Amino acid sequence: MNNKKLIKKFDNQANTYDRIREKEIQRKWREKLIKVAKGSVLEVAVGAGGNFPFYNHEEIKKITAVDFSPKMLEKARVAADQYHLPVEFVESDIDQLEFEENRFDTIVSTLSFCGYLQPLQTLENLSKWCKPMGQILLLEHGISSNFLLSTLQKVLDPLAVRTIGCHQNRNIMKLISLSPIEIQKVEHHWLDVFHIVWAKPKK
Repeated sequence: MNNKKLIKKFDNQANTYDRIREKEIQRKWREKLIKVAKGSVLEVAVGAGGNFPFYNHEEIKKITAVDFSPKMLEKARVAADQYHLPVEFVESDIDQLEFEENRFDTIVSTLSFCGYLQPLQTLENLSKWCKPMGQILLLEHGISSNFLLSTLQKVLDPLAVRTIGCHQNRNIMKLISLSPIEIQKVEHHWLDVFHIVWAKPKK
């Protein structure tokens, strides 16, 4: 799928993302992860600002929020004002981003690696952009360890990609293990479909 089609799919989902910001079933997971973000923060695939309610204002210097969907960014700008967060918005595809090395204290990605064209390259970039003593916070979903569920995910994957631009069958933990990122703590939920990862770059 080319980027223009993918952007259009996420543009069409912007209102839905906005409505469920504080009602999502993953709320407790987001809160647990995002509350430890601090300093200069990069949030990739910010969407409609689903993580904005959970940032600790006292710990945040500035958030650089990136997304390739202009409609998502419109919603995220409203959310940033609502939650009084210091946010700089960047409209860009993840593969086109350029930041200097060791720039950010915290890098955040939630439910975005299902859509990246080059997920391993993206993980490598996150490690490069993060300060050596910084943190990389991930909430991602992927293929289950349960045979029946994983079989269903594989069957449904082509449909999910066509309709919402989201892969169901990626092995997120394997991708992380192959990347220059060191896991410090991890939680697995829903038959290993969802993963909450606290990590740091391998420098």
